[in-house]
Amino acid sequence: MEQRINGHTRLYALIGSPVGHSGSPAMYNYSFAKLGLDCAYLAFDISVEKTKDAIEAFRTLNVGGFNITMPDKTETARLVDRLSPAAEMVGACNTVVVEEDGTMTGHMTDGTGFVRNLKEHGVEVKGQKIVLLGTGGAATAIAVQTALDGVDEIAIFNRKDEFYANGEKTVEKIKKAVPGIQSVSINDLDDKDALKAAVDRCDILVNATRAGMSPMEDVMPVPEELLRPELAVADVVYNPRETLLIRKAKEKGCRAAVPGIGMLLWQGAAAFELFTGQEMPAKEVMEKFFS
Repeated sequence: MEQRINGHTRLYALIGSPVGHSGSPAMYNYSFAKLGLDCAYLAFDISVEKTKDAIEAFRTLNVGGFNITMPDKTETARLVDRLSPAAEMVGACNTVVVEEDGTMTGHMTDGTGFVRNLKEHGVEVKGQKIVLLGTGGAATAIAVQTALDGVDEIAIFNRKDEFYANGEKTVEKIKKAVPGIQSVSINDLDDKDALKAAVDRCDILVNATRAGMSPMEDVMPVPEELLRPELAVADVVYNPRETLLIRKAKEKGCRAAVPGIGMLLWQGAAAFELFTGQEMPAKEVMEKFFS
């Protein structure tokens, strides 16, 4: 690192709170060095109240771009100059690129990373029917990106809790922005008949709930008997690396069982390409930082 830092080194960063646990600095700095790019990446603990101050500082310092983690994603989307179609629909961004004219464009790469993770496991989304469990930030990004990428149908399921309204808003946004989609809906996850009917006719089942995550490692988001060989199953949970859902999908012979760790890798790789115009050495990064 010391040998690469000079008077021309371009700064990239992560903001959010907390960020001390983040693997992003190691991942990005390794990739910069591997590709011989004169760049450096740092993490800054920024509360949501300080987001505006941080962004103004980045404008002054002429940083190349920055990533955003919770709780600053929504506030950042309000403060940048423009948003990508996905970020505008989600209402949040996790990546900001500083353009040549000094303006800032906010992007949302979570959905992009999810779609790329599927592709790496031989699963395409175009023309497919998806059942999506959850209405949180990751679920919203996945719904938006798969809609933009040409899925035929999205059936969202969530319990009627405080997040259900977010799913209803997502449905309306997709209907307005992607009028060509055949169907997008939201249903109560506790409606077992509706869930079974949707999973029985879908091509891809996605878990974007906390089921499978500590302390819910033994929780299946759907009944095991709904899994079948024709189904591709994907999880956004990456700790543990193999959730109960993914393990059961393998046991049932599903055509794909896609763990969540790849989404984490590929959303970072998408941001790296937005920053630099080059592809991250993703396979090496996976082996070095995600194994």
